[in-house]
Formats: sequence, structure tokens, C-alpha cells
Amino acid sequence: MPGKTLFAVMLGFMLLLEPTLSSAQNPKLPPIPQTENPTDPAKAKLERDMAKKANEERQVALRRDTEKLFKLATELKDYVDKSNENVLSFDVVKKAEEIEKLAHSVKEKMKAN
Repeated sequence: MPGKTLFAVMLGFMLLLEPTLSSAQNPKLPPIPQTENPTDPAKAKLERDMAKKANEERQVALRRDTEKLFKLATELKDYVDKSNENVLSFDVVKKAEEIEKLAHSVKEKMKAN
């Protein structure tokens, strides 16, 4: 009888493990992706170069946008100087809105890193 008991215990144990064993061997499951070597010097250099180029492009855009922002602010000041306390022209409001949009864009570019 001990042989039958041992067999029953082993069969029960195998049935408990069966779902994990079959899923490990199931060809329908996607393969586990291989992790790439993070210390690959060529890949690391490429990533550094790409980050450097993106940063340079961001700096160029920031310079261009801040120059335009300065020009718009100067134009706004001229419009305000030409107006009086009773009249603000439509151009002043439009210029202020344009400055606001551009200033927001510059702020977002400065935050991006």
C-alpha cells in the first residue's frame, strides 16, 4: 500500500505543478525578450550623440523664440506708448496674446530636457 500512497502523492503534486509547467512550454505564449547589453559602447555613444543633437536643436529654437519674444514685446510697448488711457487698440490685445503663446512655448522648451 505504501507504493500506491506515494504514487498518489506524486500524481497530486504533478497535477498542482502542471499549469506552470505547461505555460512555460506553451508555444502560443510570446517569447521572453532578451535584454540588451546596457554597456554596449556603440549604443551608448549613439544615444549620447542623439541627446546632444536634440539639446542643440532645442537651444537653437529657444534662441529663435526668445528673439521673437523680445521683438514682440518691443512692438507691444510701442503700441501701448501710442495709445492713451481711454483707448487700447485691437493690435495691442492681439500682440499680448501672441506674446503669451510664445512665452508659454519657450517655458515648455526650457522645461524639456
